This record gives sequence, structure tokens and C-alpha cells, in this order.
Amino acid sequence: MPWRSPLALIRDALRGQRARDNDTRNVVSNLPYEGLDKCKQPNRYFPGNAIKTTKYTLLTFLPQNLYEQLHRWANFYFVFLVMLNFVPEVNAFEPTVALIPICVIMSLTALKDAWEDIRRYNSDRKLNNTPCFIYQREEKQYVERRWRDVRVGDFVKVFSNEIVPADMLLLHTSDLNAVCHIETSNLDGETNLKQRRVVSGLSTTNSEFEPESFACIVVCEKPNNNLNHFKCYVETPDKAKLGAGLESLLLRGCTVRNTHYAVGFVVYAGCETKSMLNNSGPRYKRSKLERKLNIDVLFCLTLLFLMCLIGALGHFIWLWVVPGESPYLVPDSQGHLISPALSGFYMFFTMIILLQILIPISLYVSIELVKVGQIFFITNDIDLYNEDSDSHVQCKSLNITEDLGQIEYIFSDKTGTLTENKMVFSRCTIMGTEYPHNENAVRLTILEEPNSEERDIFNRQPQQSEAAENQDGHAEDEQFYYNSRGRSKAAGNTQSDAAFSSPMETDVVPDRKLLQQISRAESRSSSSRKTDPYLDFFLALAICNTVVVSMATAQRQRASGYTRSHESRNPFDTLSSLVRKVPSPRQILTSLKHKSKRNRAFSVNSAIEDDNIYTSEKIEEFGDSSAPAASLHTEPQSGWPAVTEDKLCYEAESPDEAALVYAAKAYGFTLLARTPDSVTVRLPSGNQLVFEVLDTLTFDSDRKRMSVLVRHPVTKEYVLYTKGADYAIMELLGTPYAEHLSGNQKEIAADTQKHLDCYAQNGLRTLCFAKKVLNDSSYEKWSMKRQRAQAAMDNREMLLRDTAAQLETDLTLLGATGIEDRLQESIPDTIVALREAGIQVWVLTGDKRETAVNIGYACRLLEDGDLLINMSCSSKLMCASTLDCNLQQVRSYESDLQTSAPIISLVIDGPTLAWVLEADMADLFVELAKRCRSVICCRVTPRQKCDVVKTIRKKLKVMTLAVGDGANDVNMIQAADIGIGISGQEGMQAVMASDFAVPRFKHLKKLLLVHGHWCHTRLANMVIYFFYKNVAYVNLLFWFQFFCGFSGTAMIDYWLMIFFNLFFTSLPPIMFGIMDKDISAETLMGLPELYRTGQGSGEYTRSAFWISIVDAFYQSLMCFFIPYLTYQNSDIDLFTFGTPMNTASFFTIMLHLSIEIKTWTVVHWVIMLGSVALFFTVTLAYSAICVTCNPPSNPYWILQSQMADPMFYLICIITTVLALLPRYLFHVLRNTLAPSPLVRARHLDRLEPSVREEWIKEWRSFRGGGQVKHSERSASPSPTLGNFENISTPSITQSDLTWGEMTKNAVTANDPKPVNL
Repeated sequence: MPWRSPLALIRDALRGQRARDNDTRNVVSNLPYEGLDKCKQPNRYFPGNAIKTTKYTLLTFLPQNLYEQLHRWANFYFVFLVMLNFVPEVNAFEPTVALIPICVIMSLTALKDAWEDIRRYNSDRKLNNTPCFIYQREEKQYVERRWRDVRVGDFVKVFSNEIVPADMLLLHTSDLNAVCHIETSNLDGETNLKQRRVVSGLSTTNSEFEPESFACIVVCEKPNNNLNHFKCYVETPDKAKLGAGLESLLLRGCTVRNTHYAVGFVVYAGCETKSMLNNSGPRYKRSKLERKLNIDVLFCLTLLFLMCLIGALGHFIWLWVVPGESPYLVPDSQGHLISPALSGFYMFFTMIILLQILIPISLYVSIELVKVGQIFFITNDIDLYNEDSDSHVQCKSLNITEDLGQIEYIFSDKTGTLTENKMVFSRCTIMGTEYPHNENAVRLTILEEPNSEERDIFNRQPQQSEAAENQDGHAEDEQFYYNSRGRSKAAGNTQSDAAFSSPMETDVVPDRKLLQQISRAESRSSSSRKTDPYLDFFLALAICNTVVVSMATAQRQRASGYTRSHESRNPFDTLSSLVRKVPSPRQILTSLKHKSKRNRAFSVNSAIEDDNIYTSEKIEEFGDSSAPAASLHTEPQSGWPAVTEDKLCYEAESPDEAALVYAAKAYGFTLLARTPDSVTVRLPSGNQLVFEVLDTLTFDSDRKRMSVLVRHPVTKEYVLYTKGADYAIMELLGTPYAEHLSGNQKEIAADTQKHLDCYAQNGLRTLCFAKKVLNDSSYEKWSMKRQRAQAAMDNREMLLRDTAAQLETDLTLLGATGIEDRLQESIPDTIVALREAGIQVWVLTGDKRETAVNIGYACRLLEDGDLLINMSCSSKLMCASTLDCNLQQVRSYESDLQTSAPIISLVIDGPTLAWVLEADMADLFVELAKRCRSVICCRVTPRQKCDVVKTIRKKLKVMTLAVGDGANDVNMIQAADIGIGISGQEGMQAVMASDFAVPRFKHLKKLLLVHGHWCHTRLANMVIYFFYKNVAYVNLLFWFQFFCGFSGTAMIDYWLMIFFNLFFTSLPPIMFGIMDKDISAETLMGLPELYRTGQGSGEYTRSAFWISIVDAFYQSLMCFFIPYLTYQNSDIDLFTFGTPMNTASFFTIMLHLSIEIKTWTVVHWVIMLGSVALFFTVTLAYSAICVTCNPPSNPYWILQSQMADPMFYLICIITTVLALLPRYLFHVLRNTLAPSPLVRARHLDRLEPSVREEWIKEWRSFRGGGQVKHSERSASPSPTLGNFENISTPSITQSDLTWGEMTKNAVTANDPKPVNL
């Protein structure tokens, strides 16, 4: 490499920085410059493909890790004290001995950091050495290289089932249609296949792509982390610009599927790829308890400062008052003593060193260990495991487990979170005529049988006579319906690998009347060149989507060598298990059967007419009719490959699209193939239509619709098929009564709107379908605008959106569909339990108001007796007026003491929500919302979900939790204090962005009410105990200063002081924080009101902290002065005087913990007794072998001599009893005279399980009998705790349950939120 001047290097570095910082970059092929020096490479400014995620190197590990650890305030504090101890004037101990505690703590942390970095290094090395194929000009072929060798501007060839090594622009594939199928599960968790196509204008019919002939310039945007956005154009040698977007980009980490090979041009490599830019590492969140803990550490520092100041002043006064020179003062080199003032100043720092353990050095390490233990028990809870999906709860944030016990607001998505996200085609309306599909409802009734019966139903064969009587094909269809379940569970069925492919979603029984209408429509269309609206409707269902068609024979094996930390198993295995073990919907129906009479959507019988039951007699009658067969499928024509129904596999990005495609297939409109340029559909007659796809206007959150522009193969017309939300489509028609609409169109639009409202009221998800026919000149004019928008680099999204809006006008309405998304099991019970726990539940959904309200009633978020406030405003002025009126009305209810205030719920739509979240109305909205028991926000965008969470969290200062399952919930999940992702059917974006992940929404009940309560209670009590333990022990040294002239002398050997905190008393509190259970899980689940004790300040209150500090001062006084008074005027040495103090303090601290432990297990006994044995073993051994370990002190044989003296035992016993007596009496009196709800619940735990269940059941039934006012509850007498011990039978009267009302009163007395009792 030739020598280059420093100035040239600096100039080149600046140019490179500018090239990387530009909004756009030009990338050219590396092949013409192959073999030249790096300085002559045009793409030299862009980074290579090798990645490095490690933090350290061998040379930088020690200084860098030390620097990072010293950024922690506690570590810096103790290192400062160690350095201070090396100053001779102020040292209190042997300097080298003082290094031991902080060295141990920092060494353990350094080892942990080193182990994590070694893991990252091994992962990077494995990934960088993955083989790939790069084109070499000298070799004239693709040569095997490593990922680290890939550079921007290279041509890379990726084969089927291989991982894409870098972000590449797709230039060529082995597919004749220039299509490449990829799987993005490594990036977003989605296992469905996606299509990528060659840049338009670059595809060639040649069998091989010649990289050396590629002389274009690729102009792309600056690297960013948006996985769903990419702007680029290719400038050809003739200066033509070919627009390209995400549809032509292969992202690093994707897997090529069902394509033999693909050739790409690398545009981003290494750290600039989108996957690496998204790999920001774990997010750090500070828990609420941790923030309080830092404040209490400052209190301890203030206390330490006061104690050291007292020591310094005391030393000054001692030297000033005591006449003569003290014999223990050492003069300087000139024989002079320092002045009392300067000696007092030095003593201040000596006291800091002596009393430093007042700040618990091991507290932070202990907290991390406790949280790891808590997470272990959470992740291994069998009740939080979902067998159907073979998934369990995941904990991604290790430092906020205790926040699970303090949640006050839950913000939940609806689709896929509260519902199954298994879209079932329910009914449709076409040209103003509604088709209820009652026969399909019968099929769903069959699916609602228990799993054991379900297999028998779907595996049985139809009777011989029945099959014979249905020669027209209906028996074949019935056999298909009954056997599809068995096929889906069979091993090796590729259908199980596809998302949204359970029999509930794929099997649709057609409506008889609609079948006959389609048959007549085909007859009319065959006699004329005009397309019937009924055929157009189903063609729109089949082609207006992004569904990818694959074959069952295509293997989808995951390639090894690319793993992600969040994947613990093969995602396809998980998905296959999920599809094979589809849960029976009967559980959902059973849980909702006796709930609310408003649950109309989820009762199948409500949709079935008595005269249309699909019995076997009706099947025979239908089979003999002249209507076409149910399947409407004929043998394929000659010349087309033999494609059967079983070989087709639909890969949909959303369950809605899959449900619509399967519905179209049930009526004979079968989607056979999809390429970037064409869509092939088989009609009921068996004929195949190949539509030329001219453009696809993808869905976006602003337009709320998608469109496909095709050229009809029969009429040769340019046809635009559009589907979208009802309001988004209807407004493009004008209003149903617009002047420009014809009379027939007015009636169709009005009737369709009525059907849509009915669907929404029944909880169905609605979509409208429309079409538009363009003439040649209109299409050509629009196409030119579209091409310019696609090639633009600035404002491309806006330009594309504008061109789409220009085309999607004056549409002709075809019809609408209603798709049912059923509730998950146990949703109503979970919602009610969370509400009883004092948690307000909000539902944020993009569905329309009627659908959201119906779901609200079905899941018991809303009740029949609720006062429902509906806010749907057309202007900001109207919104402000409505908000003010509603707030005044709610306030009047609260001020009226004569009548009980009604339970209020709020429903607000997206446009209104945008206004009320503005600064001038946000406070009023929050004030109204906090007075509502439930809030439903409908028609909201992902950004609005995030804004709602931030507003409530900021204004009310409450703990929030957001739960969702899709990519549109990520912002909301990250904005909340705790984000919960549900591993549903729409990928793993929400899971990867969350703090915790659960398989189902129902698992929130135990996660919060049980594990959340346990984690918060355990950690809060452990932290308080840590402060108490250190203050109680260090005060022994402080009291001794009053008798040694405040000289900083210690009466306990320093080694034993170190062992006391590091070994003797370290493990019991950790065990206490991991395993203690104040209340059993059964009781916490049965009495959700107990969760309220953790809300607000929770267990870790300021009063509890200071009570423990005062108790520590008292116990230290007992542990010091009882031995002092005993040995007063005796001739014992210093360590003999300190040994009984140390021993009595140890037993006091350990027995204090024993009083706080609520549940004793074998582990508790082993650790407690083991700590006692360790204390005596280590102390005896140290006293026996250490003569001059800490000169000039001599602890030799001191404990052995003490243990031979009966006075030693008497001192330890009396001191421990007197020290713990106030604590014990405090617990006894408090639990007897004013027992807390938790104390009462612990008494329930002592009962037999059957008796306890009866108590809980009777109490809950009594509580649900009516709302009881606070004054009535407070006047109820409270029985004594002895009542629980005297129970012999589970028969309980109403008077026996008054204590439960007292419990609720005690829990909610300080809760300003309205509570449903």
C-alpha cells in the first residue's frame, strides 16, 4: 500500500464523513475497480459487512470497565472511602483490608460483563464467517466468500433457505416472473412469505444475469432503521430513472424461500443495514421502587453526615475539655500534637470510613440477584404456559419486576389481544342484498365441541348412502369440511406452516341463495362482455390483497447459522405446533354464555334462523337442486398445471386477507397464482382469468384502504378494485344521498350502510369493496404521474399518497363483508378481576365504534347498567363544548349525596381524541377519564395510542401498562411503564419491543395479581430490611465512640465486620426477597382487591422506612448497653467486650428477619440455620488461627473463651429478647387491633383449601349483590381474627362476611378512583 500524507488521510476522512451524512448516496458496481487500491474505490467511504457488537478488547477491558463501574454512584462512593483510608491522618483500618469489600463487588461485576462480552464476540465471529457467494470479475463467476468480505457495490447470489448477508437491491431471480419469496421472521417474527420483485425495468428474460453488464448508478436514501420504508431509484446509462422501493429490497437477516436463487446488489452493509440499526440492545427502565431507593440512600447519607459531625465535634470537645495530653495521641515528627480543631476535622473523615457500611454496599448486587430469582419463578410458572402455541411468559427487562405489583392503568389493543385474531368469514352484503350464511354458522357450532369430540367429528367419514345421494359434489365438500381438521393436524402438512390457516379460518360453507345468484351472474356474463357486480365482488375478494400463493410441495426449512437472542426455538416449529393445536372455541363460548345479554356477536345461535338449520335432510335437498355444487370447482383446463386445492397454500400478512381469500375460494373464485405483474383466478365454471396487475396501492393508516389496478383479460378494461374501512370507501362515493349518485346507487349505498351498522353492532369487523373502470387516456395520464412519484427521492410517500387519492375517486360500491374475531378464553373474568384489583382498563382499537362497544360488553369492560358517554365530534369547538358538558354532568353526580353515583364509561373516536389530547383540552379530558371506570378509544392510529399512554402517565403520575400483539402497538408498548407483548398471529414485533411477553391476555391476571404482588412485596421488604440491618450494626460502633473519646476505635475486629455483611447476613435477605410468600396464589387470585395494597406507595413507604431506622437505633442501643453495663468496671480487653455485642447483634438481626418472613419452607430453615453455623464456624476458626491478622489487634481464642463463660449466653439471650420485644409487640398489636387486608388474607390461608374456597366464594357473591357505600362499610362490625380458627364447616352467613367489606374499605380508603364493588 503506497504511503499517503496525513493531510490526504484527513481530507479523505472528511469526504467519507460527508458521503455518509448526505441524505442520499450514489452506489456503483465494484467490478470495474476490482484489484485497485482502496483509495481508488468509489464505494470506499461506506463500511464493510463485518459487524462488531462487543464493548471491549483485551487492552481496553480493564480501564473501560472500571470507568463504567465508577459511573455508578455507589461504587464511586466506596472507592473514594478506600482511597481516603490510605491517608495516614484519617485512616480507621488497615488500608489493604479496607479494599476487600469493594474489590469483591467490582470484580464480580467485571466477570459478569466479561462473560457477556465473550458471548457477543463468539456470536459476531460465527456470523461474520458465514459463507456466501460474491461475483468476482477475474473468476467470471460467483465465488464463495464470508459475510465479512461483502462490500457495498458487490453482487451477491443467495440460494433457497439461505440468509441474506446484507441489504441488497433485487436485480435477478430464478423465477420466470422475476419474483423472490422471503421470510422475515428473524427481523419481525412474521413467518408468512413475502414477495420481493426485481426492480421494474431491469428484469431480463435471459437465463443468467451478467453483473459485468450492470452500468447503472443506484441512488438510495441515507441508512435508517425503518424496516417498512425504503427510497431508491436506479439511473440507467441513458439517464432514465427507475423507481424502486421496499418491494425490491432484500434485508439482511431475511431467508430466501421457494426461490432457487436470487441476485442482489448491496446498498447497505454491516452496521448500516436496517437490521443492525434496529439492534439497539436492551432498553433500560428504572422501576418506581428504585427511584425511591435512591432518595432513601440520600437520607442515609444525611444521617451518616450527622453522625460523623457528632463524632468530629465530640472528638474536638474531648480534647479541649480533658486536661493534659492523651496517651493514645501520636505526635508528629517534630514531637508536636495537632490542635483539637484540626484533629476534629481529621476525625470527621475517620468516622466516615468507620461508619461507611451505613450505606449498604451489597444492596444493589442483592437486588439484581433477587430480580433474577423472581424472573426464574415467573418464567417457570406452569399456569403462564400456553400448550397450544408451546409458549410461555418471557421477561426481557430484568429490573422492573416489582412494578408489576403497582399497575393502576392498563391500555390494551383489541384485535389479537382481547380477541383470537382468527378471522372467520361470517356474512356479506352485495349490491344492497344481505347474505347471512346461516349454514356457515352451523359449521362453527360443530367446531365448538370439546377437543376430544372435535377430533372424532373431523376424522369421521360420511355415511355411504349420504355420499351416494350427493353426486353433484356436495358430499365431497362435506367430506372436505369434516376431514380438513384431521389433515391440518397431520404431520408434514404444509398448510400448518402458513399463518392464519386453521380450519376455523379456512373452511367456509357457502350461502345457498348467494350460490344461486352467482350461477345466474355467470350465465349473464357469458352471454355478454359485461362483468356482473356479483362476480366483481368475489374477484375483488380474491385479488385485492397481498396474499402470496405457494405450493404444498415447497420446502420451508430454516437454514442454520443465523440466530437471534430472542429466538429460543425454531419459529416454524412453534407456528406448526400452534396451528396443529388450535384451541376449541367452545371454551370461549362457554365463558361468555352466562355473562352479558348484550353479547350478541359471540353467540352463533343468534345468527341462525330456525327454518334454515343445515341438517342432513337439507343437504339432500340442496344436493338435488339445480344450483351449482358448494365447491363450484371443476377440473383444470388442459395446458394448466394440475393444481388441486390441497396443494395451494396462502401466505397472508393479516388474518383479514386470509379470511377473504378463503371465502372467495369457497364460492369457486380460487386464487391460483400471484406475480408482480399478474394474478390468476379460477372461476366457478373452471375457466381461469389472468389479470395483468398494473399497480398496487398499498394500505396506509391515512387512507385506510388498498387498491389493485388490473387489466381485465376479457373486457380489456382498466379496473380498479378497492377495499377499505366503510367510512373511507363511502366518502369516495359521496354520501349515500349525494346528488350525483343515481337512484339505484343511492339505495345500494344506504342499504349497505344499514348492513354495516348491523354488522358492527354484532361485533363484526367490516370492510367495503368498490370498483372503478378507467379509460385509456385517464390511465395513461395517471400512470405518468405515478412513475414520477415512484422515482422521486424527496417527499416520495406524499407523492405516492396523492396519486393514489387521485385515482380512488368516483368508485362504484360492490358490497361489504363482516368478519368475526372471537374473544380469547377467560377474557371477561380477567377484565373483571383487573377492575376489582383497582386497575382501570382502557381499550384502544382501530375498529369502528359499534364494533368496539360490542366487544366491550362481551368482555365485560362495559356493563348493562353503565352510563355510557359517547364522544364523537365533527369539530374542535363542538368537542370542547361536549367535553365541558360531560365533565359538569359527572361532577354533579359526585356532589349529589342523595343518590348513588352511576358507573360511568367513556367511548371516544379517533378525530375527537386528537382534539382532546391537545394542550388546551388535555387536562379536562384526563379529569373526565379518571372518573370513568372504563374507556374505549376507537378509530385510533398507532400514534394516538402512544399519545394517550403518555398523557395519562404524565398528567396523573400513575403506573401504566400497555399490552398489544402487533407492530401498530409497539409505540404504545414502549411509552408505558411496563410493555406487554402477546405472541399472537401478527408477528413478534410487539414481543420484541416489550418488557414482558405472555401467550394470552388471560395470563395478565396471574402475572399481575400474584407475581406482581409477590415481587413488589418481597423486594420492598428486603430493601427496608437491608437499611435496617446496616444501621443497626453500624450504630454499635457509633455508641462506642462516646466511651473512647470519639477516637474512631472499633471494638469488633475489622475482618469480622467484613465477614458480617459479605457472608454472615447476606444470603438470608436474598432468600427472603426471592421466596417469601405473604399470601398464597389461590387467595390472591380469589381476592383481586388485595392487589390495591401495592398501588401508590405500596409496601415501600416513607413511614415504613423511618420506622425501621428508629427500630434499628433502639436495637443497637440494647445490643451495646446491655453488654456494656454487664462488663462495666471489669478488666476485659477490647475484643472480649465487643464479641458478645457482635454475637447478640447477629442473632437480633437474624431473628428480626424471622419475624418478617411470612412463609417458612425447607429452604428458609436451611439458609437461616446455615448462616448461624457459618457465623460460629468462621469466627471460631478466625479466632483460633489469626494471631496478628490485623495488627496491633489480637483476636486469638476470644470467642472460644467467651463460649466457656455462661455470662456470654445470658447476655446474648437477654439482649436479643429485649431488642426484638418492641418489634414483636408492634406486630401483635397491629394485627390484632387494626389488621390490614393482607393480614386477614393470611388468616384465610391457614384454613383448609375447601373451607377457604367457600369463604372466598361466599364473600364474592355477597359483594356482588349490590354496591355498598363507604359509610355503610365503615359502620360494619369487624369480627376478631379468632373466627378463622374456629371454623368447622363451610356454611357461612352474611354476617360472617362483614370483615370482607371492612377489608375492602381499608384497601380503598385512600384510593380516589371510583371502585366497582
